Amino acid sequence: MSMTEPAYLSRVTIDMLGGPQRLAHLPARSEPIEFGVHSEVAQHYGVSAEDFAPQPASLDYVVAAAGG
Repeated sequence: MSMTEPAYLSRVTIDMLGGPQRLAHLPARSEPIEFGVHSEVAQHYGVSAEDFAPQPASLDYVVAAAGG
């Protein structure tokens, strides 16, 4: 059995906003999703909450997508 055509092609675009801030445009969503850093992730990267408002990190979405 060979695969010649993908079953699904995800069409996602990312807007880099500066620092850790990004907007992800995902299928089936009319509004983009905000990504950034918070808590220990922000501390690891030396990002202050005064400079960038805390947002979910991309890692948070990966864990949620995997079911916890």
